[in-house]
Formats: sequence, C-alpha cells, structure tokens
Amino acid sequence: MFACEVIDMKAGYYSNANDRNLISEMRIARNRKRREAIFRTQLVLLLITVTLILFLSIFMVGSVMSDAQSDTFEPQFKYYKSVTVHADDTLWDIARDYYAEDQYSDMSEYISEICSINRLGNVNMIKSGEELIIPYYSAEFK
Repeated sequence: MFACEVIDMKAGYYSNANDRNLISEMRIARNRKRREAIFRTQLVLLLITVTLILFLSIFMVGSVMSDAQSDTFEPQFKYYKSVTVHADDTLWDIARDYYAEDQYSDMSEYISEICSINRLGNVNMIKSGEELIIPYYSAEFK
C-alpha cells in the first residue's frame, strides 16, 4: 500500500481490492471471536444451571426422605405424674416402673431427670409420704 492511498471505511470505498479483503478478514475474525465469547458465556451459564438443578434435586430428595416416617411409627407423648413415696421405696424402684428404654440411653439418665425435676440433691434423700413428679411416655394422647 502506498502512502497516498487512503482507506475510507465510512464512505464505503477502498483504494484497492487487497484493502477490501484485509478489512473483510479483520471483520470476520472479530465476529468469530465475539461468537466464541458468547458461546463460552452460554456454556458456563448452562453448566451453572445444570449444577444448581442437580444440587437442588439431591437436596430435595434427601430432605423428603429424611422426614419420612415408617408406617409403623407411633408417636410417644411425654407426661408427668405425681407419685407418693411409700415406706421402703427407693428412687430406683419408682423409676423402674415408669422408665421408657427408647426415650433414655440408660436408667441413670432417667434418674437424673427425676432428680432435676424434683430438685433432689441426693438420690437417697426421698422420704416416705413425699410427693415426686415422675416423667413418663405414652402413645395415648391425653
């Protein structure tokens, strides 16, 4: 290209055919890069959407399955009963009558709850005639 040749793209004419081809190739290359960038953006958005849908699906299925109860499930309701201590009764004897194995890890946990409810400092501090509040569980809703 000579120094005196001028390319006026706005006017729509070029000094020679080589300049037209060069400009056309540059425009095609820019458009290709733009389309590739748009494609990459769309691909990333698609992957994010699929990942989000998959995550939410797994979360929802896990949530529904964890809340499901078996057909044999029977709810247990916690109640409290006042019990009068008789002569020769121990807290362990009284607790044994109301203890629910599926609600406590062991008998001493149940005894600790009874002591806490009745503000007993010592398990052996109960006296004949004293009233104790004892927790118990029942399937019957009262």
